[in-house]
Amino acid sequence: MAIDRVISGQSLSEAEESFNVSLRPRHLGECVGQRKVIEKLSIAMTAAKGRGEPLEHILFYGPPGLGKTTLANVVAHEMGANIRSTSGPALTKAGDVMGLLSNVGTGDILFIDEVHRLSTPVEEFIYPAMEDFKVDFTVDSGLHAKTINFPLKRFTLIGATTRAGLLSAPLRSRFGLLYHLEFYSAEELTQIVDRSAGLLNLSCEEGTLELIAGRSRGTPRVANRLLKRVRDYAQVKGSGVLSMEIVERALKMEQIDALGLDELDRAFLRALVNVYDGGPAGIEAIAATLGEERDTLEDVVEPYLLQIGFVRRTRRGREITKCACDHLGLKCMRKKSHGGQPELFAGNGGQ
Repeated sequence: MAIDRVISGQSLSEAEESFNVSLRPRHLGECVGQRKVIEKLSIAMTAAKGRGEPLEHILFYGPPGLGKTTLANVVAHEMGANIRSTSGPALTKAGDVMGLLSNVGTGDILFIDEVHRLSTPVEEFIYPAMEDFKVDFTVDSGLHAKTINFPLKRFTLIGATTRAGLLSAPLRSRFGLLYHLEFYSAEELTQIVDRSAGLLNLSCEEGTLELIAGRSRGTPRVANRLLKRVRDYAQVKGSGVLSMEIVERALKMEQIDALGLDELDRAFLRALVNVYDGGPAGIEAIAATLGEERDTLEDVVEPYLLQIGFVRRTRRGREITKCACDHLGLKCMRKKSHGGQPELFAGNGGQ
């Protein structure tokens, strides 16, 4: 159910990723939102260029779909550097990393997405590359094994992760610049969608782009995905022009409500109310009730519900808020304590 979520911040396919690449900004001046990050990046790049040095290693962290890959490409373009992209799960052994590092030139950028998923051997192999720009590479095995000290060009490693807490302390400490990406405001998303609509040559009536932006959960990738779905709907069911009626009907068909919640979000909240009397309830219990993976709920459902104040995380588990009940039209019945005694397994509910 969660795999094909329209409002998921995760990329759904290679085709969608190619579509998004065509809409991405290439210069810092074209970037919308993340003003603090942009300002710090601008200062760091200007200083590095002034000294004639490569940038320090950079870590971008935050929820999916907020522009970590986009910023990595913008940095490469602004620095006039080549960029080589890979992901943590793709680097399974030291040889995989060696193949990348040996082809990286001075000042070039190596971008590793999902850097928290690097295996321990690969992570330890990267440490001297990041710190001293050299690696010890072992060739052959057994009695014929030889270790070659391989010098590297001074490069910049840019890592991106949605789970900064899973990064090991040694790896995190080797990044000189750490930037947290936050959710975008409706006004910023409107600017992003307006730019995308212009690149796609879309005709839009007044207020339609604001409507799409308001349901995009603070995430540019979701905003562009909704714009694409609405464009297709307008082409098939209308004249190709984005009108308020067309946009409303398209979003209704996708089951996305006024706050950007979809059926999985609503099922999560309804389970808290109907099954667990509003909570607190452990995430494992909720996942079992919904038939979903715990990681899916923690990574793609909870962040937005927490941001808008619909869910609380407590020591004993997740609780629904009055705002969420009002939005869904549900009556929330709180559990009553029994003589001050803790409920069975209550201590492990939020683990």
